[in-house]
Amino acid sequence: MVAPSSLLSRDLQTLLPSFRKYWLPIALAVVFSVGTAVFEGFSIGMLVPFLQTFTEDGAAFRTGIEWVDAHLLGVGASKIGRMYRICGLILVSTLCRSALSYLASVYQVIGRARIVQDLRERVVNRLSEVALSHYATTRTGEVMNSVTNEVSRTARALTALFGFVAKGTLMGVYVALMIWISWKLSVIALSALLLLSIALKALLSRIQSSGEEITSANANFADRISEFVRGIRTITAYNMRAAERDRLHQAAERSAESVIHTSKQSRLIQPLSQGIASAVLILLVVVAVQHFVLTGALSMAFLLTFLFALFRMVPNVHAINHQRGTWAKNSAGLSNVASLIRAAGKPHLADGARTAPSLEEAIVFEDVSFAYQAEQTVLEDIDLRVEQGRTTALVGASGAGKSTLVDLIPRFYDPTEGRILYDGTDLRDFDLRSLRDRIAIVSQDTHIFNDTARANIAYGAPDATPAQVRYAAEQANALEFIGEMEDGFDTMLGERGVRVSGGQRQRIAIARALLQDPDLLILDEATSDLDSISERLVQQSLETLMQGRTVIAIAHRLSTIENADWIVVLEGGRVVEQGPYDVLLEKRGQLWKYHSVQFDDAQQEPI
Repeated sequence: MVAPSSLLSRDLQTLLPSFRKYWLPIALAVVFSVGTAVFEGFSIGMLVPFLQTFTEDGAAFRTGIEWVDAHLLGVGASKIGRMYRICGLILVSTLCRSALSYLASVYQVIGRARIVQDLRERVVNRLSEVALSHYATTRTGEVMNSVTNEVSRTARALTALFGFVAKGTLMGVYVALMIWISWKLSVIALSALLLLSIALKALLSRIQSSGEEITSANANFADRISEFVRGIRTITAYNMRAAERDRLHQAAERSAESVIHTSKQSRLIQPLSQGIASAVLILLVVVAVQHFVLTGALSMAFLLTFLFALFRMVPNVHAINHQRGTWAKNSAGLSNVASLIRAAGKPHLADGARTAPSLEEAIVFEDVSFAYQAEQTVLEDIDLRVEQGRTTALVGASGAGKSTLVDLIPRFYDPTEGRILYDGTDLRDFDLRSLRDRIAIVSQDTHIFNDTARANIAYGAPDATPAQVRYAAEQANALEFIGEMEDGFDTMLGERGVRVSGGQRQRIAIARALLQDPDLLILDEATSDLDSISERLVQQSLETLMQGRTVIAIAHRLSTIENADWIVVLEGGRVVEQGPYDVLLEKRGQLWKYHSVQFDDAQQEPI
């Protein structure tokens, strides 16, 4: 079992690139924090000559440095003269401390904001780099929670980290000043504060564990609400709104309870710290007067300065303990974000170095097998040749592996065994971007972005001119319905294209593919779930798109692939037969069975 401290150390190591990237504002924040502490210590230290001037025999305080004593402290001047000099030095020091404190806080904010920005960018980079299989096992709500809530908690953890630096430098100056005045009293005071720190350690560990429950509860709620929004039509159709509302209420309650439980513990830190620190102060005053002042071991001026420094330090002790609680409460957010950023444990596709040329001969599957998870083979021993310029249709029952097979071509996944050759070259040798530029996909589940019709058509071809977008829409039979919209090509289509019908979504997808001008076209049941009129319009658009291209079509209705050059029938992840449509019908094999169901018995079940 890995110790929490080791995990935290690894999480901080993940942060290091972000710290290095924005080292300047961080360094300035540290420098200004140190400067603030130095001037704070100087102003408190000046209380010794000030108090010594008006106590006891009124003798001037001497540092032993002649220039300092003569020109700064004015040891040769009258009491009033020395007072003016010392008060002037304290005033200047205080103003400098205030200015540096402001600059330190500004650069802390800049540093924290830039680090959070970089973390978000690194999270996005990682999400865009991982293989598609990562999303098959990761809940959408978890990802959204990490990018939003957990990054915000990381920001609060960073605030605590910067607070440690700022308050820590002040603590260092206070301790140095106190030791200079009386190391014995300092040992007593610091020992008591050390005991306080040890006493709080167990509580902080419990707070950190509770903070992990906040991460889990927030991820669960984000996933529930995401699922609710995505499935609202099904939820409504099955009259499950009340049940889903109850589930969301339970998830929200769990999130609230985790925050309340953690906050109850974290709120204990400040009163405990204040109570113990107050007791220490009272005890220290009694000990100092009885054993140091009355015995003559320490003058009243030094004692008052010591106590003033201690009084100034105690709020910083409270602040540091509060920051410790904040860190413990939110460090789980840092762990969550760091885990998302790290490459370890996430599937990645190795990028090739060669640029994919235009397809000249064929795409060949050689003994290809694939499994999403171990011992769950989806494709097995696939041998298949997709000739350039021809249409190859895939037929099979649901779950036969048709969609998985075509997903291997743009390298959404890599085969677990065997290889796929593109004009004799393994797909894994090609640069992913250049390979996917050669391929366009029109699927049954077309994604429409919450953007304009123009932007959706030009997606993947951002440099396309308005004329090119219009021509692609015309070729895809989409120009008419786009022209009827209130803002034409500038009409917002809504999230997931809620403002257009299924057939219209498909025609926008076809226009998008036309604009890409691919060598290879993959049609994954592109006309499924459409009415006859919409299907006819989409089929006409597809025929335009297919002209002169290599096509792989997954058949939903056999009538759509009767003119295909080559038919491949899959069953249970294996190719059971392949050949021309008429030849396979004559063999009276699996294709003949599907053909009989759809045509002879006039049934229209999806294949």
